[in-house]
Amino acid sequence: MSELLFQTPNELQASLGERLKRLRLNRNLDQKSTAEKAGISERALRNLESGHGSTVETLLRVLKALDYLQGIDMLAPEPGVNPLDLLRQTKVPQRVRRAAAAKE
Repeated sequence: MSELLFQTPNELQASLGERLKRLRLNRNLDQKSTAEKAGISERALRNLESGHGSTVETLLRVLKALDYLQGIDMLAPEPGVNPLDLLRQTKVPQRVRRAAAAKE
């Protein structure tokens, strides 16, 4: 995980694509059948796996086609709630307020 902190967005995209490719291969699926199951073109799957740009929709479709929707929970886990914070708050925050600008 720590090596990911120092990667550029392009490098992260390539790492994610490589992991998806390994997951597909571990499930013994070829690109054509995976693309058909996901409802995307083979080219879109190749782009995703090579890290050459893709859409969130393509990523989600591929995760679903690979039966790996828990990958979404890993990418963006549901934030935990501290019970003590619930006691201190009167209502659930809807947005974050900006800090007041310092006066000279």
